[in-house]
Amino acid sequence: MAPPPPPTPAARILRDYGWDLLLGSIAAFYAVMVPYTKVEESFNVQAIHDILYHNHHIDKYDHLEFPGVVPRTFIGALVISLLSSPAILMMRIFHVPKVYSLLAVRLMLGCVTLTTLRLFRVEIKRKYGRHVEAFFVILTAIQFHVLFYSTRPLPNILALAFVNLAYSFWFKGNFLCTLQALIVAAVVFRCDMVLLLGTIGIALLLSRSFSLLEAVKCCISTVLVCIVLVDSIMWQRILWPEFEVFWFNSVLNRSSEWGTHSIHWYFTSALPRSMLVAYPLCLVGALLDRRIVPYVLPVALFVVLYSKLPHKELRFIIASIPMFNVSASLAAGRIYNNRKKSGWNFLYVLMLGAFLVSLGYSAVTFMASYSNYPGGHALKALHEADSSVKEKTVHIDAFTAMSGVSRFCENENPWRKILEGGRHFH
Repeated sequence: MAPPPPPTPAARILRDYGWDLLLGSIAAFYAVMVPYTKVEESFNVQAIHDILYHNHHIDKYDHLEFPGVVPRTFIGALVISLLSSPAILMMRIFHVPKVYSLLAVRLMLGCVTLTTLRLFRVEIKRKYGRHVEAFFVILTAIQFHVLFYSTRPLPNILALAFVNLAYSFWFKGNFLCTLQALIVAAVVFRCDMVLLLGTIGIALLLSRSFSLLEAVKCCISTVLVCIVLVDSIMWQRILWPEFEVFWFNSVLNRSSEWGTHSIHWYFTSALPRSMLVAYPLCLVGALLDRRIVPYVLPVALFVVLYSKLPHKELRFIIASIPMFNVSASLAAGRIYNNRKKSGWNFLYVLMLGAFLVSLGYSAVTFMASYSNYPGGHALKALHEADSSVKEKTVHIDAFTAMSGVSRFCENENPWRKILEGGRHFH
């Protein structure tokens, strides 16, 4: 019998990167359809804009006039700006409207986030097989929030990239690199990731994956590397941004001024809405396959500990969802493999129905999110209005600036915009 013909280049690409193309296409669709950003993303959006358009002229940067409640790091914005700069340069040469630069920046961030998710997915396939890998991708695809947020320049998403790296190192058995990735996430991007670092670190210590001395050396060396001079230069004073965030949110508990939820909100509202069918499957997976318990338990404890903070948002715990999806994928894979057996076939049909319901829920959630940026849509409509007058002035109030308007949305003359508080930009 003749050997089968070698796969075509297109077939090889689909085999190796098909799942990535699926997730990337969905994330890109969300970014294209909802290109604007909200107040939570404002610092990184403005920082990326200023790095790309003002370069070394720090005195023109937005944060010096509008610093926000707490300082944030420029490191993530700097990295994304450098990666996006070739595309932005071409857009500026061809006078492409600046709002498309925002889209390019968001797509670049999505590439970074999904690349780290790919590394995690590859380790899932190596550890649990291709069926679990397939269900991991399918569950991620029919969930709305992870892919919708993956292109949004939030500190939580920049931290998520390093948490995905940590998960992949953890599955690979490279435990010190796991710690290092989590330390970068906590020290540079989101101080609350120290809770995840603590639960995973303790679990690794108890399993004797490394000694306490090795862990301490790893932590100290990584922290010293992470606390760089970039932010002190950009903010023009000596500071460690995430320490100030930690002090504001956790020690002073000032974050509760932005609203509070009950202690069980993450488990009774946020996770069910974000994980959908994967939420019950995650619990089933931990019962059916005990191999996942040492991984899921520290992540679940992270959510439990975070529940003590009164101010709660889904993005605070979004880093837990990929690991919970692995457990759900194990349950889905078990049901799929036994689908022809009595009793299991009913569970299989029930699971498929739940997949469709989850997909429908995500579609409804997307349509709601599409209408959630009135400021951006209003400014776009204004730019499309009659421009025969040599100069026009528009006042942008706080609500508009919080619901879609950023400096990426500014247009060429004749418009002159005045932001709440008297700030002008062209």
